[in-house]
Amino acid sequence: MEFSPDENINLPLAKFESMLKTNHVLFFDSEEFENIIHHYLNQGKTALAKKAIKLGLEQHPTSINLKLFKVEIYIFEDKLKEANLLLDKLYAIDPFNEEIYIQKANIFSKKDKHVKAIEVLKQAIELTDDVADLYSLIGMEYLFLDQFENAKTYFIKCLEQDSQDYSALYNIIYCFDFLDEGEKAITYLNQFLDNNPYCEVAWHQLGKQYFNKEKYNEAIRAFDFAIISDDTFIGAYLERGKVLERLNRYNEAIESYEITLNLHDPTSYALLRIGKCHEKLGNNKLALNYYYKTVHEDPLLDKGWIAITRFYNKNKDYIKALNYINKAINIDSENASYWKLFAQINSQLQFFEEAERGYKKAIELGNYELHTWLSRGDLLIKLEQLEAAIYNFEEALEFYPNHAEITYRLAGLNLKLNQIFKGTIHLKNAFKMNKDYVFILNQLFPEVLNISEVKEILKSNK
Repeated sequence: MEFSPDENINLPLAKFESMLKTNHVLFFDSEEFENIIHHYLNQGKTALAKKAIKLGLEQHPTSINLKLFKVEIYIFEDKLKEANLLLDKLYAIDPFNEEIYIQKANIFSKKDKHVKAIEVLKQAIELTDDVADLYSLIGMEYLFLDQFENAKTYFIKCLEQDSQDYSALYNIIYCFDFLDEGEKAITYLNQFLDNNPYCEVAWHQLGKQYFNKEKYNEAIRAFDFAIISDDTFIGAYLERGKVLERLNRYNEAIESYEITLNLHDPTSYALLRIGKCHEKLGNNKLALNYYYKTVHEDPLLDKGWIAITRFYNKNKDYIKALNYINKAINIDSENASYWKLFAQINSQLQFFEEAERGYKKAIELGNYELHTWLSRGDLLIKLEQLEAAIYNFEEALEFYPNHAEITYRLAGLNLKLNQIFKGTIHLKNAFKMNKDYVFILNQLFPEVLNISEVKEILKSNK
C-alpha cells in the first residue's frame, strides 16, 4: 500500500501522540523525530516539540539534527548561553554543518550583533550548495542594520537562486521603496518578468510601482497580467479597482471589486470601495447600503463608520452624522481628523462646548491647520472663555507667525479684556500684515470699536 507524503508525516505523528497518551514508549527513527519536531515548531506547539526532542535524544543521543532542534528551542526561550555551549560541542563534532553556523548567526542577531551574524552566515555559504536561504538571512541582517542597498543585493541573489521565494521579492521591493528608487524597481521587475512571465506577485508589485508613479494605464496592464497569471488573485483585482477609481472609471472599478466578493468571503475593504464608487456616481442609496455592509462585515473598521458619517454630514443629517462619528472615535480615538469632523458636526448642531472639545482634541493630536486654531478660538469667544481663547491664538501664532487673522483676534480679545496697550499693539501689527481682515473686529468684537485708541488706529489706517 502506498502513502501520500502527508500520510508519511501523519502516521508517525499519530503514533507519537498516541504514545504520549498511553505512556508506552515506542521507537521512531531520527528522521521521523525530525519531522514531528518540525511539525510542532511550525504549529507553535513548543511544549510538544520539546517533548519530542527529549524522547528523540533518548533514542538517538548522537543525532546532530535533533541537538540542533534543541539549540533552536534554547534560542527561542532566550537561553543564549546554553545554546552557545551546545553549538560549540556540535561544532567540534561536525565543523562543516551549515546549520550550526545559521544558529550561531541567529544568536548573534538576537544579541544585536548583526555584523557578526553576517560574517558567520557568509562562512556558511562556503559549506553548502543550497544558498538561497542563506542569502535571505544575510539580507535580513542588513535590514536590521538599515543597510538597504546591501540588503537588496542579497535578496536579489536569493531570488536568482529561487525564483519562487516571494518573501525575498517583497523585501527587494521594500528596499527599493525605502531608497526611493521607484524607477529602478520598475526596471528590476520588468527584467525579472522577462524570465518569469507568469509570476503574478511580480506583476502585482509592478502595478503598484506604476500606480505610485501615476502611470495608471501601465498599472492596469500590470494588474491584468497578474490576473491572467492567477485569476483568483484577489489583491490584483483590488489594486486594479483603485487605479480605475483614480481614472474616474467607477463602473469598471465596481466590477473589479465585485469579482473579489465572488472569489472569497467579502472583504470590508472591497465593500467600502464599492460604496465610494456608487457615491461618486450619485447612486446614494446603493452607496449607503454598501457602507452598512462594510461595517456589518467588520464592525471595528473605523473607515466604514467615517464613510457613513461623511455621507450624512454631506446630506446635512447632522444628528445621524454625530452618531456615527462617535462610533469611529470609539474605535480610533487618536485620529485627529476624526475629532475635527466631530467638532464640525457639533458646530452645525450648535453644540458649541462639544465642538470646542473636538477642536482641542484635534490640536492635541497634531492637527495644526489654521482652520482648526481659528475655529476653536472663535468657539471659545462664543463661550465667553476669553483667556482660553487668547492662549489658543498665542499658540497658533507659534505655527503661523505674522498671520493677520490670528492677530486681529488677539487684538480684539485683549481690548475686550481692557488690556488696551497690548490690544492696540496687536491691532497695529495686524494692520501692517493685512488691512483687509479688519472686518474681524466688526464681526467678533463690535464693542471695542468705541474705544478711543481703536478709533484713532482705524482712522489713521483708512
